[in-house]
Amino acid sequence: MNGRYWEKLNSLVSNLLQLKHCVSGLGSLVASALLFAGNTNSASAVSLVNTLTIPGGSTDLFPTSGNSANVNRLGLFSDLYYDRHKNVYYSLADRGPGSGVIPYQTRVQKFTLDVNPTTGAIGNFNLLETILLTKDGSSFNGLNPRLLNGNAGTLGLSLDPEGLAIAANGNFYVSDEYGPSVYEFSPNGSFIRAFQKPNNLLPKDSSGNLNYVDGRPTITSGRQDNRGFEGLTLSPDGTKLFTLLQDPLVNEGASNEGRRSRNLRLIEFDTATGQSTAQYIYQVEAIADINARIPGTDNDFSATQQGRNIGISAITALNNNEFLVLERDNRGLGEDAQTSALPVGSKRVYKINLAGATNVSGISLAGTNSLPSGVTAVNKSLFLDIADILKTQGQIIPEKMEGLAIGPQLADGSYAILIGTDNDFSVTSGQGDQQLDVCTNGTTRTLVPINSGCPAGQPLIPTYLYSFKASSAELGNFVPPQKVPEPTATAGLALLGLSGFWLKRPKR
Repeated sequence: MNGRYWEKLNSLVSNLLQLKHCVSGLGSLVASALLFAGNTNSASAVSLVNTLTIPGGSTDLFPTSGNSANVNRLGLFSDLYYDRHKNVYYSLADRGPGSGVIPYQTRVQKFTLDVNPTTGAIGNFNLLETILLTKDGSSFNGLNPRLLNGNAGTLGLSLDPEGLAIAANGNFYVSDEYGPSVYEFSPNGSFIRAFQKPNNLLPKDSSGNLNYVDGRPTITSGRQDNRGFEGLTLSPDGTKLFTLLQDPLVNEGASNEGRRSRNLRLIEFDTATGQSTAQYIYQVEAIADINARIPGTDNDFSATQQGRNIGISAITALNNNEFLVLERDNRGLGEDAQTSALPVGSKRVYKINLAGATNVSGISLAGTNSLPSGVTAVNKSLFLDIADILKTQGQIIPEKMEGLAIGPQLADGSYAILIGTDNDFSVTSGQGDQQLDVCTNGTTRTLVPINSGCPAGQPLIPTYLYSFKASSAELGNFVPPQKVPEPTATAGLALLGLSGFWLKRPKR
């Protein structure tokens, strides 16, 4: 066949592809119109559908053995991502048991989940794959930089993964608390690149030296210790990444004390260049309002707990400008007995909008709890009060609600909103960084050596996954992430086949 013939054939394929997209777009518009018409009677409030419990001590699919929780004990929901195009889920374990003092190869968990298309009820959690995060054949590790590298100022492969997003090509974006850092990995967990860290977020001592391990008074500027990038999300068009610090910078607050401030930073990155393009202020709820929900005054949060014990855990995009943010206190059922006994003040999801918010990349909030003149924080409104719903239904309230994802769309046009908890592997550190299993029934708590067995009626702390149901009106202008396009050749062949054509390569 001559070149002119192939030119005409390629033109035909191109026209057919354009026709396919037009028909598909028209079908989507019709479906959306019908869906909208059917949603007029949708519920106007977010409601709890059901709770799925994953037993503590479950193991992942990393093929190792040993008598330690840091081998392959299942860690989940430091963040949660739903791939609606493939109907699979991804979850992050964080730096592992032991708070960064025990070796742990950081990883991503891939699983399936049944979601009832009518009610939104979830069930049948099924782990598919455990994906280790690696660079040049070496695994990233949950050990803190001093223990892993012998130097608190050398980050190396130290990683505390807390936020997860997935690009249209399947690559993982992971945010980290140690740096704070943002990394890109291939679908098999291999390192691709690191995004540029904004200088004002880097933890430094009074001499300007990096220190990724210690807190105040050693650190005098940058992110607070263990309060780095906690949430991460990708804009639906794939051009921007957004990540939130868990709490304010160490020096941004009254008396240069970040623990007194409610102003934390939301960072915008350009996915093409890996550069930070903007910073915005997100204000966590004022402790005065939280304390007002706690009976009496004995268990109120203090002034220095505002920017330390109240923080964010996750962020997920609704569209290019609006997001859902999971905000919480540090109380509830967890590995720390003290926080488990105190009354919970806040487990909430807020809807935020960047429209009108000030880019504060070059603005310091050191020495003040107030926003400077001319600075506007992101707009924020309550979307879901998790603690209030669980309390009303008599359910246990876990401490670390950290995973947030917009799940499948249901038959009536509403969406399943999934929120998962991090159980810290049901491990706490004893003297000399000794690992101990936490056995508890919610009221009684016993610490035992790892894998030695819990007392009857006191299991390891489970992981909880909640399904809430939200109407399309509650979500507003939700734009699902982009899908990876079909290869042109494959799509062209499929269309030609449907049209009755048979494309055969000429013999040479």
